[in-house]
Parts: sequence; structure tokens; C-alpha cells
Amino acid sequence: MTDIFVMDNATLLNSISSRARALEASKIREVAELGMKQDGVLPLWFGEGAWPTNSLIVDAAIAALKAGNHMYQPNNGAMALRQAICAYSNELLGSRLKPAQVTVTPSGMQGLMLTAEFLVTPGDRVIAVEPGWPNIIGAFKATGAEIASVAIVPKGGHWALDVEELIAALTPGTKAVVINSPNNPTGWTMSAEEQRLVLEHCRRHGIWIVADDVYTRLYRHGRHAPSFLSITEPEDLLISVNSFSKCWSMTGWRLGWIVAPAVFEGKLGQLTEFNTSCTAGFVQEAGITALRDGEEEIASLLEKIQTGYELSAERLNTFSRVEFIEPDGAFYCFFRVDGLTNSFAAAVEILEQTKVGLAPGVAFGPQGEGYLRLCYAQPADVLEEAFVRLEPFLSK
Repeated sequence: MTDIFVMDNATLLNSISSRARALEASKIREVAELGMKQDGVLPLWFGEGAWPTNSLIVDAAIAALKAGNHMYQPNNGAMALRQAICAYSNELLGSRLKPAQVTVTPSGMQGLMLTAEFLVTPGDRVIAVEPGWPNIIGAFKATGAEIASVAIVPKGGHWALDVEELIAALTPGTKAVVINSPNNPTGWTMSAEEQRLVLEHCRRHGIWIVADDVYTRLYRHGRHAPSFLSITEPEDLLISVNSFSKCWSMTGWRLGWIVAPAVFEGKLGQLTEFNTSCTAGFVQEAGITALRDGEEEIASLLEKIQTGYELSAERLNTFSRVEFIEPDGAFYCFFRVDGLTNSFAAAVEILEQTKVGLAPGVAFGPQGEGYLRLCYAQPADVLEEAFVRLEPFLSK
């Protein structure tokens, strides 16, 4: 009988790629996994609203399934959806998109991963704006990028980015800069003038701009946040990543898109083939309906999250230990707690003692240590209860 050799865990880990070994667990997910095992938890850790997807969107998916739309789809996405994305963006942002620039993805996250695979050769230098959603950095690290960051910081009662510092970091030979605006977790939003300065510099030096535009519509000062798509030419080195998750309450549907120069349509299709092959056809039909008939849904969502913001801001500003800066966009309160030096341990303690799930600030990079993030896209009664539970921790 042949002996069976059993590897220990350390040997098993050494058998996989160094990039996979180097990946770090999401601190947000770690807290959430603990909370999901408990009853009575108020889950304010993830970036998703509490409301169901609009019935028009749901019905479109059901009708598509009943009609047999469950077969393989084109790698770059169904043409009808790509056309709908172009029409939506061109009307909203004044862009000039054509379908060849659009690739449909099974989520914004997959769009970011596809972008990282498309751009990065191991060792490439990528600049990120932080604090930022950890999955963005994770995607680029997984493909071998060397990450350097430029910080968003509190300044004069607002979140601010020193654009001169960012441009100085974008040295010749840098492959890409990744900008999430409106920003998760701070709500900071890059101005149109700042975008113009960055675009001009990147054009001069052949540096890609990766714009995570998921929160473009969740902007508190207008119909949409400033967008690179409003000022770029079709051939510019820009990839815009977007998603149906936030604006149309479709987090679990897993549907998004990326915009890139049309010359790369084939290459992005090939990468899609070797990743997910395609996005489900009936889900794409739901996306068409969301784009075509979903403006009222977005308006309704914005009203709800504005109510959530006003309630949350009012309550946070009553706590003696809390320093809170008003966000310009997205749907988070990112607040500093006086004396807090280990936000992950604090989030776990809060979960255990109050059954309120918050995201630890350190999950968004070292600049986030000392902060906690709360998603206020929740009904008022949920938020009221959350703050009642949080009061002993935030006031002591």
C-alpha cells in the first residue's frame, strides 16, 4: 500500500503563489463574519442599503428568465446593455461613449480585478488615494503591483487631497493612479478642476487613470459628482469602473461595467472569457431596465439616505468622543473616536457589547486607524436603535 504524504499548513501555503500568500483578509469582512453568527445584530458594516430592488427591475429579470435568457452571452456583454450604458452616461455626464468602449462585468469588484489584470505587469508602480476601499488595493496587489498612496486628510472641516502631492507622486514610469470619488469611506469628492489637473499630467506621462465611479450618483451637491468621463477623449488612458449595486439597490445581483478605449475591446473580452466568460443574460436585462426606468428609484434612494445622513450626523455630533467631518458623497459616516488606537479591536468590542456592526477604519489603510465607518443607508428606526446602543461606547 502506498504511503499517503500529508502536508502541514505551512507547506501548503508555500505551494501557492507569493502574491496569493501576501493577500490580507478584509477587516470589514472579519467583523461581519463574527456578526453574522449572532442574532439581533444591526449590520452597518457593508456598503449597501437596506431596501429591496425596485419591482420593475426584478420583473425584468423574471421575464427574461421565463423567455429563456439563460444562455451564454457575449464576452463584452449584451449589445443592448452596452448601448443603454452609453445612452445613460452620455445624457448624464456629457460623455461621448460608444458600445465598443463598454465591457459588462459581473460586479464592480470584478471590473476592478479585470482592470488590474489588464494593466499590471508584476512590479508596476500604482498610486492609490487613501483611505480607500481595501478591495481596490487588494486587486492591484494580487496582480503584482507595487502600491504607493497619497492621503486624503481632514483640512478646515472638510476632507481634502493635496493635488500637488498626488501629481508629484505620479512620476514618469508610474503605470496607473486609482481614484475612488466620491470616496469610500470618507465621502471626499474630487473637484472637476482637480480632475483636469490630474488628467493633463497623466496625458503628458502616459499614466493610466482608473476611476472607481460607483458612487457618482450618490453626491450630495448635485445630480452627479464630477467625472473624468465628462472631460476625457475616447483615446485617453482612462478606465472607469461602475456598478449597479449602490444606486439601484442591486448589491447581490452582481452587475457592473467598465469603460476603456475602444481599441481594447477585444483584449477585455478575452480577459473576461478567461475569468467569468460572461455576465448572466437575465441579470443584464434587469440592468437595461434600471438604466432606462430607474431614475425615480435613484431619487427615492437619495431621499432615504439623506434622511439617514441627517439623523446620523446629528447623533454623532452629540457624542463627546467623536470627531465627524461631513461627507460630500457616498453614504457613510467616517468618524474619529478620541483615544481609539485599535479600530479593529474596537469594532469587535462594539459588536460584542452592543450588537452594532461597524467597519474598522484601519481596513481602509493606515490613514484610517482611529476611525470607524457607519453606513447610514438604513431606515430611521434602525439608525435610532443603533445610536442608542452605541451611546455608552462613544460617550465614555
